[in-house]
Amino acid sequence: MKKLLLFTTAIVFMLFPQAQASDINTIKATIVKHSIEMGVDPAIALSIARAESGFRHEARSAHGAVGVFQLMPSTAKRMGLNAYSLNDNIKGGIMYYKSMYKMFGSVELALAAYNAGPGNVKRYNNKVPPYAETKRFIAKIMTDYNRLKANPDPAMINATKAKPAAPKAVAAPVAARLDEKVHVELIDEDPIEFELNPETFSI
Repeated sequence: MKKLLLFTTAIVFMLFPQAQASDINTIKATIVKHSIEMGVDPAIALSIARAESGFRHEARSAHGAVGVFQLMPSTAKRMGLNAYSLNDNIKGGIMYYKSMYKMFGSVELALAAYNAGPGNVKRYNNKVPPYAETKRFIAKIMTDYNRLKANPDPAMINATKAKPAAPKAVAAPVAARLDEKVHVELIDEDPIEFELNPETFSI
């Protein structure tokens, strides 16, 4: 019985890292998907998520921030999202970063606002606030961002490969009644016009 218990425990520990890696890959793929949909560079979104939670949705901060992007539930609620939902948390984090970027016009200031709040960035005349934590946050993300730009994450590569080809244009079907004249105009170098009379057709 003891051997069986030890064997079962060993199997669980062997499988756990694989399951965890699979979860992280799924989370990364979701981040990349939503980033592309929202027009945000996936490299910056992945870098924020790595810095905030290490891609762990179960992450919780002492200040009450939750999930992959460490969103405050109240912030998510204002965006019409649920911070405790993985999908909403990812969408909310990317949306929040994008809104900060639109507000301040630079990646570094957007990250400063993400970490310290937009009010603090404005308080310091639209400059990075002199907070050690915020400066570390920006430096960490920018280092990771530059690394991802040089060596894209597999989730970014897979998203590019999975991009569907644009569908070919298909002419819409046209129906004409046989009891009326059909006017057809062919456009070439010299336009030609002619009429088809339904009486000339036999069915």
